[in-house]
Order: sequence, then C-alpha cells, then structure tokens
Amino acid sequence: MSDTSIIRCRQLSKTFTQGGLNVSVLNEINLNIERGEQVAIVGTSGSGKSTLLQLLGGLDVPSSGEVIVDNADIASLSDKARGYLRNRALGFVYQFHHLLSELTCLENVMMPLLIRGDKSRSAAQQATSILEKVGLGDRLQHKPAELSGGERQRAAIARAMVTKPLCVLADEPTGNLDQHTAKKVHELMVSLNKELGTSFVIVTHDLELASQMDRTLLLTDGTITQSD
Repeated sequence: MSDTSIIRCRQLSKTFTQGGLNVSVLNEINLNIERGEQVAIVGTSGSGKSTLLQLLGGLDVPSSGEVIVDNADIASLSDKARGYLRNRALGFVYQFHHLLSELTCLENVMMPLLIRGDKSRSAAQQATSILEKVGLGDRLQHKPAELSGGERQRAAIARAMVTKPLCVLADEPTGNLDQHTAKKVHELMVSLNKELGTSFVIVTHDLELASQMDRTLLLTDGTITQSD
C-alpha cells in the first residue's frame, strides 16, 4: 500500500448462495482509495455498489481477495479488532440517518467516542465542535424528531466524522432528501473533506453529485468497468 492509500482491495470477490445457487455479486475488484480523495461509485440497482461499500468497511467479509484498511487486512481480524478498526479509521453515513430517537443530537454524535472509551466531558466537547462545523451548534439538545431531514443527515455526517476517521463510507447519503437539501449536504461533505482531509467514498445514483468527485467508478455486473 502506498503512503497515501487509506483502503486497498485486491481481487475482491463476493458470492452469495440463494436457493442452492451461487450468485456472484462482485468479481475480482481492484481498487485504491487515497488519503483525502473523494470517490463516487455509480451503477444500476443490483450492480454490487452497496456490497462493495460493506466489504470496504468491514461490515461483511469477501468470498475471496482482500481488503486492507490502514495497513490491516480487515477480514483476518477478530470481531473485536475489526470493530476497533472501524471505530478508529472509518465513518459511515446511510440514506436514512439511523439516529437514536431517544437521544439528543449531541448524545447521538457523542456515541462513537463513548464506545471507544472516551470520557463523557471530552466526548461532549468533540461532538459539540463537529456539530458546530456542520451548522448544528444551536440544535445540540434537540432530538431527531425535532430536526428537519437535512439537519438529521448533517447530524449523521457529524457522527461519522467525530472520531476523525481516515475515510467516510456513504451509501446514498442524499437519496432521501430534496434537491436543494441534497446539494447543501454534498457541499458540507466537500467542505469537511477539504478542511479535515478525510477521504469520502460515496455510493450514489445522483450523477451530478458523482461528477463533482475526484473519481467516478462505474460498477456493472460486479466489475468496475470505468474510472473517470
């Protein structure tokens, strides 16, 4: 892995068994994600985009090949070590925010820090800082139901960023938002990328969003067929 590579996968393949048949979803994917890079992954539904993202994030293990995250073969780690690596090196954002409804905005964003063992005061300070960066400094004590859709997604991005990960993996992060709000959320991700140097890998159907990334990867039948 080069000094600037955050994630590297080699000959990455994934096969599922359905009804006694083996269904190949990814076929020998080779990919490097560089430090500070913004990469979009596009393709039709069922092309393997979300599966690839899950493998890059260690949320699933490959059928063959390898995924190296920050110099560690993520599939070879124990569940505990894999969880620690994800907490330290990766952040995750999904189409639906997955904030805990009973917690405040601040408490939701503190959660990854508390999980890794940070003290409450330190976690609150760090969470407040990132929430201010995403424009939610006046929403710290609001619960998700009291936030707009765009605010909830900004809180989800803050939660992904609070551990200062090397890379954020985002699966359709603007897919549930109207066009204006989606643009604002994308602008926020670009701003955080430039300010903090965090890499972003974004699965999206939004070709306008994809066009603004450093690279766009097209997945077709489980294979990367184009790189812009």
